[in-house]
Amino acid sequence: MGSQSPWLASSLSAPDDFVKPPTPSKMHVKRVTLTSKKNWWMVELNDDEQGLQSASSSDTVVDPMKGPSTPPMTPMTPLASLPPINYKIPRHPNAIFSFPTPTAYSASSVNPTANLAPCANGSTSELFKCIVKKPDVVQMELNGEMQSNASDVTVQFLAELRVYTTVHKHRNICTFLGSLENVGMVLEYIDGRTLFDVISVKPPLSLSKKIDYHNQLLDGLTHLHSYGLNHGDLSLLNIQVTHSSDTIKLLDFGRSVSADSVYTNPDAAPPIDPFTALAKRTSILSPLPPSKSEQIHPGTRPFCAPEILRGECQDARLADAYSFGLILVCLDRCESVDLKPWDQRKDLLPQDLFQGCSVFEDRARAYLQRWNTRRGLVREDMITSS
Repeated sequence: MGSQSPWLASSLSAPDDFVKPPTPSKMHVKRVTLTSKKNWWMVELNDDEQGLQSASSSDTVVDPMKGPSTPPMTPMTPLASLPPINYKIPRHPNAIFSFPTPTAYSASSVNPTANLAPCANGSTSELFKCIVKKPDVVQMELNGEMQSNASDVTVQFLAELRVYTTVHKHRNICTFLGSLENVGMVLEYIDGRTLFDVISVKPPLSLSKKIDYHNQLLDGLTHLHSYGLNHGDLSLLNIQVTHSSDTIKLLDFGRSVSADSVYTNPDAAPPIDPFTALAKRTSILSPLPPSKSEQIHPGTRPFCAPEILRGECQDARLADAYSFGLILVCLDRCESVDLKPWDQRKDLLPQDLFQGCSVFEDRARAYLQRWNTRRGLVREDMITSS
């Protein structure tokens, strides 16, 4: 960074005002680029401009020659008064967990740890392991413009919070423990491994264990579907199996959508502002009304339903049924499978897909039909072990 190229640095989560030392009246922006400091972006000015202006979320002025220092006491200049820099700063996903929204995304009034085993006990307290899931924003320069995943991260956190604060507790769904203000959501710690790891071990799973996993998955998914929500990204990696009791746990609901919504393809439509949901929900006792329109994103391949890949999905719960059918094939064969995406878009299945299936072939075939003839998930399909 030469002396002839002054820079302006700012954090994605910075306030609307920042410290601005005296500078010439004109500022010509050459380009926007990403710095090595996390959550910082920088603007390069023309060579004829002098001076260095900078700020961060901690109000630290950075001089490339001297490093961080205390900012000078100068008047605050609104960011809106500066010339446009061809980069609109998206609202940070942490705003979901900032006042006054935590009350809308708190855990149920029923004790959320009732079914969890404490990891330690004291004379006046119990200790539980948990997972803190917080937004992680990435930004980079692409084709001369700054790009950020902040809006998509916000959509995923709101979708997951909608599931956890709408669906009643279930043994096959990861337990939601609440939200930490300005941090993120707190989830049950699952001491286990993914279903992918389970089916990969040798010797293969027994018949009774395959049926047990089938029944647990079906029980958890139909419970979720009964609230008008789908999972959206069902795969071998988004299903955990506990070590202690072989209990199935569904998690990662960031691609969940409402069955009452109209779905739009994210590639064919402009992004929907996810923060509009925050203004509609003020209490967990008043559920968020279904959105008129939601973007439906493809999940993990090859488990994503063909109609989502084509941008033609009309029933998100039937899309879950397709994913469930492919998981049954993997569970029956005790190995992962793959489908060519160009064939999958046409609802074509490999001729050898069901080779080695001895338990779930008929069910899987029904779930892997085209969406308008596909079998939906119902709890009555649970199998009774003989």
